[in-house]
Amino acid sequence: MSSVVTRFAPSPTGYLHLGHAFSALTAWHAARDVGGRFLLRIEDIDIRRCKAEFTEAILVDLAWLGLDWDGEVRRQSRHFDDYGAALDRLGGMGLVYPCFCTRADIAAAQSAPHGPDGPLYPGTCRHRTPEERRQLMQAGTEFALRLDVEKAAAAAGPYRFHDALCGDVEGDPLLFGDVVIARKDTPTSYHLAVTVDDHLQGVTLVTRGEDLYPATHVHVLLQRLLDYATPRYAHHRLLTDADGRRFAKRDRSLTLRAMRESGVSAAEVRRQAGFV
Repeated sequence: MSSVVTRFAPSPTGYLHLGHAFSALTAWHAARDVGGRFLLRIEDIDIRRCKAEFTEAILVDLAWLGLDWDGEVRRQSRHFDDYGAALDRLGGMGLVYPCFCTRADIAAAQSAPHGPDGPLYPGTCRHRTPEERRQLMQAGTEFALRLDVEKAAAAAGPYRFHDALCGDVEGDPLLFGDVVIARKDTPTSYHLAVTVDDHLQGVTLVTRGEDLYPATHVHVLLQRLLDYATPRYAHHRLLTDADGRRFAKRDRSLTLRAMRESGVSAAEVRRQAGFV
């Protein structure tokens, strides 16, 4: 059995489309073609937007495409304790602080530089005193938990990772600034949850869209802080429609569900995604 372990990890906030099919097939072939393992993970930490009906639709669509997976499907919403434990480790290292700023507050900070996701957090709450934080929490002020990346970078030291798209890459821990890694009502964020899951599931090769390539700098930083192994990465191109626009869940006519109901075969979908 090959040591390759890949995963497909969609969020159940809508129906899968052709771009998802391409990503799932890419990961499935990366494992199955060498006798490896392919895992399915449902990234449903956003309990307000994620719906059970979309989770079930994901299972139906993938089975229709002819994809199988190993082991149980991991649903992130059932594993908040795992993420909370990792968060506690980072907090114990003095790398986490509460942030009470709103998106409007951050956008209004004219001096804030921009990163891959927009304006970087200017660090307003990084230097609040314990008493200030206590008073804000007692007042019921909403807050998120951010990673102090300067401290984190110092603790982790320089790092590199390999990506099939870009080769050997020097890690840039400051790329996203002080990223949010949890919220008051959710003990994790995408960055933390995906890092913990890949570790616990033994993922050795991460295949995902090139739009997520920048996030790898954050994920490898977290892996070093938490003493996790770093998998190999293979970011792939994104499929686009005839007008050059990325496929999106809002394009209902292009979902796998709609294509199937209109009589399109699974073989035709695989062909359109570039797989025979």
